[in-house]
Amino acid sequence: MPRLALDALIRWGSYPLVFGGSAAAILAALQAGMPYWPTTPLVAAAALVIVALLERRLPYRAAWLQGQDDTRTDILHALVNLSVVQFAATVLTRLGDLVPAEHRVFPSAWPLWAQLLLAALVVDFGLYAMHYASHRSAWLWRLHAPHHSAERLYWLNGERRHPLHAVLMAGPGLLALALAGAPSAVVAAWLGILTVHLAFQHANLDYRVGALRHVLGVAESHRWHHKREFEDAQVNFGEFLLLWDRLLGTYHDGADRLGESAVGLKERDYPKDYLGQLRAPFRRA
Repeated sequence: MPRLALDALIRWGSYPLVFGGSAAAILAALQAGMPYWPTTPLVAAAALVIVALLERRLPYRAAWLQGQDDTRTDILHALVNLSVVQFAATVLTRLGDLVPAEHRVFPSAWPLWAQLLLAALVVDFGLYAMHYASHRSAWLWRLHAPHHSAERLYWLNGERRHPLHAVLMAGPGLLALALAGAPSAVVAAWLGILTVHLAFQHANLDYRVGALRHVLGVAESHRWHHKREFEDAQVNFGEFLLLWDRLLGTYHDGADRLGESAVGLKERDYPKDYLGQLRAPFRRA
């Protein structure tokens, strides 16, 4: 395939093919009654590997391909946070399984794809609300700052989060689903799909989704949110959907407007190591 044609395929096809394909595979496994482990983690891991490889082929910024003493930190963040959130989700959703049928308000009789979509909406609204609050509350911001400390954006740092903040972000939506009696398999499937999306949201990949960028929290809109000069970047808080941003007035079309603007914190001496980032929220005003 000619180089230009391959670049065009990656640019326009990577998100629908990789994210859409992994979401379809996870949904098919859910419909077939296959266990979460190892099916969903393996599908998500394969998708993340593909995103990492595509970044090398068609980067958004070539400079972001080079590590900045951050790779080890991001790996540790990803391993810890995926484990912590999955554990919290397992506990909460198992509680949801225990809710008596007559007290459940979650529509378990719906088709599985519709249940998955509803779970996505509930989780995403909780994520939006906590993300917004994290940019307004000084205490929450200190916990959120490790995420914004990244000085390049690439597939792995979507999981660069203080573990306490990761739980606070995911907790409201997961708790709401548990209280509603949502099936644990549905919630777990959505978390696997969301993991793939977050890799795309932060990917150093020059991909496009066309008009869908106005409703999906993809890299085109999310990069603006990470600007070091943050005064006009308090926008686009949605993790998966930008629906809440559009409804509540925090949406900005940042596609192709980042230019050469730097990303990260104005605080240039913020710790780069994992343990330093765990301690930083409790040591810095």
